[in-house]
Amino acid sequence: MTDNLPKVTIDGTDYLVSDLSDEAKAQITNLNFVENEIMQLKARLAIASTAKLAYQAALKNAISK
Repeated sequence: MTDNLPKVTIDGTDYLVSDLSDEAKAQITNLNFVENEIMQLKARLAIASTAKLAYQAALKNAISK
């Protein structure tokens, strides 16, 4: 059965990872790495945006005193 084997879908076609060339497997690794980096950067951006709002609120509070 191939239902439990790792697959990748490209342009609507499923491919078994085990059937791919070493170069294709390397590109999958690269894509996974970059996707993780993007998720981390989005998380850092969310943290920075939250901090910005807190600093804006603190500035507003400091000005109104």
